Parts: sequence; structure tokens; C-alpha cells
Amino acid sequence: MEITWLGHSCFRIKGSRTTLITDPYSPELGYSLGKQEAQIVTISHQHPGHSYIQGIKGEPKAITGPGEYEVGGVLIIGMKTYHDDEKGGKRGKNTIYLIQIDELSICHLGDLGHTLTTEQIEDIDNIDVLLLPVGGVSTIDASKAAAIVRQLEPKAIIPMHYKTAALKRTLEPVDLFIKEMGIKEINSQPKISFNKTNIPASTQVFLLDY
Repeated sequence: MEITWLGHSCFRIKGSRTTLITDPYSPELGYSLGKQEAQIVTISHQHPGHSYIQGIKGEPKAITGPGEYEVGGVLIIGMKTYHDDEKGGKRGKNTIYLIQIDELSICHLGDLGHTLTTEQIEDIDNIDVLLLPVGGVSTIDASKAAAIVRQLEPKAIIPMHYKTAALKRTLEPVDLFIKEMGIKEINSQPKISFNKTNIPASTQVFLLDY
């Protein structure tokens, strides 16, 4: 299973049979999707920076909220959460997606705006790869992101939704999260591949290039 970061909260997750794209964005954000094709698209919430389905080719199955779905051998569970720490009072709802693909479990937190409840932690449980917003402003910040890592104890963490040179909006840089995690130096890479044999035994952060 191969993961490529396309910018913001958007990833291409390519399994042996099926390709999935998370939270595709509109061009106004500053990033470019390029020519992406997928069988599945997940949408965490209906904001142009996270729901630009028309930018994806191939007539993908759009998954836009809580529930249980199975497409092309991929099991997806959507969990209701919030875009803020006031139960949606400021920014509305958010959907976390648990994705089972090629015998691995991925959790995409979308624009999560709060730390997790005990029940949510139990429902998520035993994650191989966590796709984690860290840029604050409209989601959890670096400190809360690090707290969620301690809550979930994933094997691999890939930060998302932070400030880059391409982004045309204000977010905090990923460096703050790296510091919170106690990491002195980390190298980014264009993409990463995981399987049952090479997934880290304990929590490790991976930084992907845009």
C-alpha cells in the first residue's frame, strides 16, 4: 500500500486493487491535484478545501459522512466528530475515516477540532497509520495533535493540514508538531509504502513532500 501526500488533507492511498483519495481540494487553496484518478473519494466535511470531488477522474464512489462502506475490497468506517471543541458550534461537523486496505488500518482525522473521547479512542483502536492535522487555526494544533498520538499510539504518523509555501491560507508550520514529538531532525520523502512486514513496531513520524 502506497501513500502520497497531495497537499493539505489530501492523500492518494494506492492499494493492490483500489486507489482512494482523501479530502480533494479546489485550486483556490494554492495546491494542484494534477490528474488524479481513483475508485473512492472520502470527504471529511463540505468545505472547498476538502470536498472538490470534481477534481478526481474515474467516476469515484464518494463517501461523505458517518457509516460503514465497502468498495473494491476496501472497508471504510466513518465516525462523527466535530470541526471545533464546541461540538460543532463554531465550524460544524467532521468525519473521521477508518480505512482497512491491504491488511492495514489507516485513520484519516479530517479537520478534527478536539481531542478524542474515551469511546472514540476505543472505536478507533489499533491503528497502523494515522493521518493527522497539526496546523491549528481551524483544527487541532501541534500540542493537541501530540496528545492524540498519545491517546491512539499509532505505528506510523503522517502530518497533514499545515502551512507550506504553496498554501494560500494561514496555518502553523509542521515544525511545531515535530518539536512537540521530541524529534530533532526528520527528512521528508516523496511517498511511502507500507505492508504488514515493514510497518514500524512503535510510533514513528514520517514527513511527506508536496
